[in-house]
Amino acid sequence: MAIIEFPSSQYFYYNSSFKLESGETLPKFTLAYETFGKLNSDKTNAILIFHALSGSAHVTRNEEEFKLDKGIKGWWENLVGPNKSFDTKKYFIICTNVIGSCYGSTGPSSINPKTSKFYALDFPIITIHDMVKAQKLLIEYLEIDQLLTVTGGSMGGMLALDWFLNYPETVKSIIPIATTLQSSPQNIAFNEVGRQAIIRDPNWNNGNYYSSEPPQFGLSIARMIGHITYLSDGLMRIKFGRKIQEVSNEANDNNFKFGQKFCVESYLNYKGLSFTKRFDANSYLYITKAIDYFDIYSDKKILDNLTNKQSIFKDKKSLILCFKSDWLYPISESKQIAKFFKKYNIRTTFCKIDSNYGHDAFLIEDYTQGKLIKCFLKNIET
Repeated sequence: MAIIEFPSSQYFYYNSSFKLESGETLPKFTLAYETFGKLNSDKTNAILIFHALSGSAHVTRNEEEFKLDKGIKGWWENLVGPNKSFDTKKYFIICTNVIGSCYGSTGPSSINPKTSKFYALDFPIITIHDMVKAQKLLIEYLEIDQLLTVTGGSMGGMLALDWFLNYPETVKSIIPIATTLQSSPQNIAFNEVGRQAIIRDPNWNNGNYYSSEPPQFGLSIARMIGHITYLSDGLMRIKFGRKIQEVSNEANDNNFKFGQKFCVESYLNYKGLSFTKRFDANSYLYITKAIDYFDIYSDKKILDNLTNKQSIFKDKKSLILCFKSDWLYPISESKQIAKFFKKYNIRTTFCKIDSNYGHDAFLIEDYTQGKLIKCFLKNIET
């Protein structure tokens, strides 16, 4: 699979050597990004939104597309757009795809300038901070000195936390949603099973599949595993229960014995296979590994920042959002963020939202989540 691009994407080209936390370097990189709304004259209305694991920079559509109901729908346009919580008539919204991904930014499916071949596994290991560091270069290129807020859900929340705690001078506030300060052993375990499904697919070929058949079955299984963690048991009971779809009644039909008999099985298979058409297997490996490595508690630079820049942090505000039915990043994880922030005198509002959508609630819930975000943004503008 080659890099997937959106018609509305813009590109930031960094043509110098970029050092990573691992000590390795990228000779150069490209970041795909999209912007919505207008930057005001004093550049005080910019908001940076981070996407989750399989997301892109296409967070929403532009105002004209909304009016005509045309264009490709964005992954968060229930909250981002004209007159919405992240109001594109009022704010300048920036969303950038991370390095390591496959939506226009440099990743394993990009061409390595040193070899003129696909990077594949020659792409270096990356971390959440490497992604953020690259994105900061973009914001500097856009000549924005301070962001009104940084926000995102799931991995996007990790990126927001890394930015907020590493570069407090550049941001006024943060809205971390359904996320954590440290990937848990359970999350690492789920990610590893997904990676093993990809690696054990015979088409993976040590990552060198770009000129041949990709490991779509391994990637689809990885997505199925991930998707189970994104839903709640309650939602699955309501949506699927034990409903059975039509199957063959022939006694010797193996599909009747082990096929997709239950509706939930069919749903997961559909989600898995459709994912292979829009995402790169190697990117999945690299990004999930970056998520696994995420650990604010062991980040010496961040801890030093919190100790040495207390006068800066005490002027910051945070809105921490979590969802009652999210068992991938449960409420306890968000409470830890609140406790961590309060320890360093960061003004913190913590909100638990009663939703049955599980971890995916941050992408779906718009009423309560939207009201809280809109109110928070209104309060930090002054």
